Amino acid sequence: MLLIDDLTVRIAGRTLIENATARVTPGARVGLVGRNGTGKSTLFNVITGELHAEQGSVEIPPRWRIGRLAQEAPNGPESLIEVVLSAPSERTSLLKEAETATDPHRIAEIQTRLADIGAHAAPARAAAILSGLGFSTADQQRPCTEFSGGWRMRVALAATLFSEPDLLLLDEPTNYLDLEGTLWLQEHLARYPHTLIVISHDRDLLDTAVDQILALDAKKLTLYRGGYSDFERQRHERMVLDQKAIKKQEAQRKHLQAFVDRFRAKASKARQAQSRLKMLARLQPIDALTIDDVREINIPAPDKLLSPPIIATNDVAVGYDGRVVLSGLSLRIDNDDRIALLGSNGNGKSTLVKLLAGRLDPMHGSVTRASTLKVGYFAQHQLDELDENESPYDAVRRLMPDQPEAKVRARVGAIGFSGLAGNTLIKSLSGGEKARLLLGLATFSAPHLVILDEPTNHLDIDSRGALIEAINDYPGAVILVSHDRYLLEACADRLWLVQGGKVAAFDGDLDDYRKLVLSGDKQSAAKAPPQVDRAEARRAAADKRAETAPLRKRVTDSEHKIAQLTRQLDKLDKTLGDGTLFATDPARAAELSKTRANVVAAIAAAEEDWLAASSALESA
Repeated sequence: MLLIDDLTVRIAGRTLIENATARVTPGARVGLVGRNGTGKSTLFNVITGELHAEQGSVEIPPRWRIGRLAQEAPNGPESLIEVVLSAPSERTSLLKEAETATDPHRIAEIQTRLADIGAHAAPARAAAILSGLGFSTADQQRPCTEFSGGWRMRVALAATLFSEPDLLLLDEPTNYLDLEGTLWLQEHLARYPHTLIVISHDRDLLDTAVDQILALDAKKLTLYRGGYSDFERQRHERMVLDQKAIKKQEAQRKHLQAFVDRFRAKASKARQAQSRLKMLARLQPIDALTIDDVREINIPAPDKLLSPPIIATNDVAVGYDGRVVLSGLSLRIDNDDRIALLGSNGNGKSTLVKLLAGRLDPMHGSVTRASTLKVGYFAQHQLDELDENESPYDAVRRLMPDQPEAKVRARVGAIGFSGLAGNTLIKSLSGGEKARLLLGLATFSAPHLVILDEPTNHLDIDSRGALIEAINDYPGAVILVSHDRYLLEACADRLWLVQGGKVAAFDGDLDDYRKLVLSGDKQSAAKAPPQVDRAEARRAAADKRAETAPLRKRVTDSEHKIAQLTRQLDKLDKTLGDGTLFATDPARAAELSKTRANVVAAIAAAEEDWLAASSALESA
């Protein structure tokens, strides 16, 4: 068992974890969740012994092997399969010992143990892991040095999975994967035979691969049973119960305090007053669960929609330096399209989006665009192109050179950098903040078509939810490339499969595609039987967005109403808390008391409405 007991961790004078306790049972598969910057990776460092806690302890069974994804990718002349097979594991240790062992009894023990753990099957297991992460049989024999950094991180992940440690720690393992690799990893982790803790913002992975959620919130650790959807439901239920308990305790506290204030000076009541003072001292404050509001994401709507199609291609071939990557492209994009691109990395998804964005010219064939078409293009590699010595204000000011200061500041705030945050240098921003800035810059001109290539890599779960709302509220066309299945299912109406140098409509859904990926029969993906008419699917998805819009508004309105009523209640309590009001103006005191009762009832009703609307929205 992994035991975290009364743990306190401080980094550079900042307390990230305080008096936190948790127990992870052997064989548990745990998702570690929390907002960016709360200390999840720091907790991993404490578990592995790379960082010492200021207080408390982390206890791990002495014989447990801990495995964690390497920070640096392998980069030697060895082949990929050799790198994976040489990963630290019981098999590796036994084979190394077998080379030098001289005692016959020990040699026999080594050979018996190698047979017990299936060491002879290790090459096949290593090859299967590499294949699941996107490496062909030929790729597995190539040296590491021939691959880019992202692909070599996949090799590091394969080596970590192959070693099968007793405690496997994975920190955002899907960041280097495409959708196909992510689907395979989910399936693999769901069958992991030992204890697993994974930091991830991928809701689908957290619903598929883990059976417990360990939430790091307000510097504390809380363990929930089930996947992320179960955790989210339990968290909301607990939040409502906490708020009710706090109000009940506050009313009790005020009642006791009023008695003490009224009768403390009377000798006949002094003993009772003292008794109530002791009761007040015993009332421990309730640590309420709070959910910080996430800043919304806004994609500016175009001034007016264009006549369809906004882009049409006719028998287009496209590639680089005379080499054709995709050919025979006859595609059409309309105003209301929500298209997700499927296909393993290296098949040409980025080539296709560059063609559609106008950043790559066709080698032959024709591309027809609406005359005033504006395209917003977001790609992860553009994060490296931001000037790190600029601020968000500088970046926006460059796009609004003739606008007054107030308008520029307002636009910087709309992107998500209000007040002094707009002057923060980009090099000091977190990955999520850079992604928000880049998205704001990419969509600055209110485009008719938005292309998002892996937009979620640096966003936490709540920010991904804000991105989903922004996409669904945006009236223009959207093309998505993402390994986040939850995002694709929430936003995409059409699926295009990029494979074998072609682009074809995939007429199944993401469940069909998942089955095809996990079965290894990717070649038949384009032949999946039609499930529904594509135009009908788009209409149905648009209807669904329109149908859920009132529910989303109802949830938001309820939250605003609860906040407004709570502020009103606080003001009333402050006024009524002055004991002199009842003596100086009893009529007004009685009126305010009645108003307070009405406000309390209104808050309870608003909370019930929020719960009902949230449940209905989740079901929808």
